[in-house]
Amino acid sequence: MNYKKAERVFLRNHPTLNEKWVQDRLAEDSSLLGLGDIILKDKERLQPGAGRLDLLFQDADAAIRYEVEIQLGKTDESHIIRIIEYWDIERKRYPQYDHVAVLIAEDITSRFLNVISLFNGFIPIIAYQLQAYKLEDNISLVFTKVLDLTRIGSAEEEESKYEIVDKSYWEKRASKKMMELTDKLAEKVLSLDSKLSLKYNKFYIGLTYEGVVNNFISLKPKKEWVWVGIRLDKSDEIDSKLDEIGYDSTEYDIKWGKYWIRVTNHDGEEQLNYLYELFKTAYKEEIEK
Repeated sequence: MNYKKAERVFLRNHPTLNEKWVQDRLAEDSSLLGLGDIILKDKERLQPGAGRLDLLFQDADAAIRYEVEIQLGKTDESHIIRIIEYWDIERKRYPQYDHVAVLIAEDITSRFLNVISLFNGFIPIIAYQLQAYKLEDNISLVFTKVLDLTRIGSAEEEESKYEIVDKSYWEKRASKKMMELTDKLAEKVLSLDSKLSLKYNKFYIGLTYEGVVNNFISLKPKKEWVWVGIRLDKSDEIDSKLDEIGYDSTEYDIKWGKYWIRVTNHDGEEQLNYLYELFKTAYKEEIEK
């Protein structure tokens, strides 16, 4: 295999490849952003009294929408204000969805990255640096995530201070079979580290690590299934694998950064083994970081 260096191309100064061209490429292939299975909802979406939103994507499996604004060249104050304004308009018009502002620019300076970071945690923002490369007669686009969503403090952890129950409470709420499945799942989680313990709360079964709440795994037993919450960043790889092995009842909670997977006694060995692998990954990211 031969090596050939690609040439960096700055689209801001390109005679034919403009912002509209980048929009079209993302509209054709949304996987370039690595946000999972997202579907194009609209292009050049008119915002009352505020211009047009470049792209609007919607998650195929969860109630999440992504407002995307593209700027060639260096990002500036107007770009940041514009994407926040579009995000705010969309969330007010469609409150049934979680909304995420997505900013794309060829050059995001450290100064503006710091400014954007100030909003993150209050306004969900993702920022990408766009790079274009030419190799012979081909142009390739690379989107590098330079700012990801900041996970905000979990409401579960706040509730845990006041809503503590015991196992018998959940035995009354869920079926015997689902409590047995819950125990089986909890055993796998606790086997990751002897410092982990279960904490029974009114709305979920969570975890503590050395006595401190850390709900990187949550369990919610029902009559016929158990909802398993796993705190991991949303990824194409996880989405594809869950689909492939037959976990069709899944949700992603963008506010708390968790996958919620519906687990039943009918799940096979392959499904459960992958679930346990996700437990291990979440543990490594939360405890070993």
